[in-house]
Amino acid sequence: MKIVSFGDVHMATRNLARMDAALGDADLVIVSGDLTNFGGPAEARVVLDAVRAAAPRVLALSGNLDKPEVIPFLEAEGVALHGRGVVIDGVGIFGCGGSNITPFKTPTELTEDEIHATLTRGYAAVRGVRPLLMVCHTPPYQTKCDRIVGGRAVGSTAARRFIEEVRPDVCLSGHIHESAAVDAIGPTTIVNAGPFKDGGYIVVRAAGGRLEASLEFL
Repeated sequence: MKIVSFGDVHMATRNLARMDAALGDADLVIVSGDLTNFGGPAEARVVLDAVRAAAPRVLALSGNLDKPEVIPFLEAEGVALHGRGVVIDGVGIFGCGGSNITPFKTPTELTEDEIHATLTRGYAAVRGVRPLLMVCHTPPYQTKCDRIVGGRAVGSTAARRFIEEVRPDVCLSGHIHESAAVDAIGPTTIVNAGPFKDGGYIVVRAAGGRLEASLEFL
């Protein structure tokens, strides 16, 4: 199975037109949060419809710049990953949207306890399934994927703790635009594609009971 993931779309879907090669043989697309800029369901639908037109199957979660109402909207559309888990072609996939608390009081922020509880709830639906793919809009704390300008780590301590406990094969993240990178926590590969307008996306391939993830650019 081939999975393509990107996030931090912020309504800028124009790069979808350049992704024919990447999406042509993809089995699944995962949008890892921030479909909109402080938007609600109407704005999220514009992005979701654009992705659906380009991809055979889509899963998504909201980011911190999506209003809280986007969470039930994605649930009603049958694509939600926030606090949910699903098994596709033998791969367990689960996630948590929003972000940890920021100084900017963005629409969907969670405490570290809420992030851990949301990941735990999603993981419960795929417990025992391997390989395992975690999708968390906010990256785990203290990796190459959570550094703001100046180098300070601002990721989620709860996401990191969860990864250390459960050891998923891959964690897809976003949120920190300037930290498009690949890193690892133990056996878990961590990938942040950066904002979609900059052309970053992630390819995850499942084969032989394993996941391999790479960061690509248009």
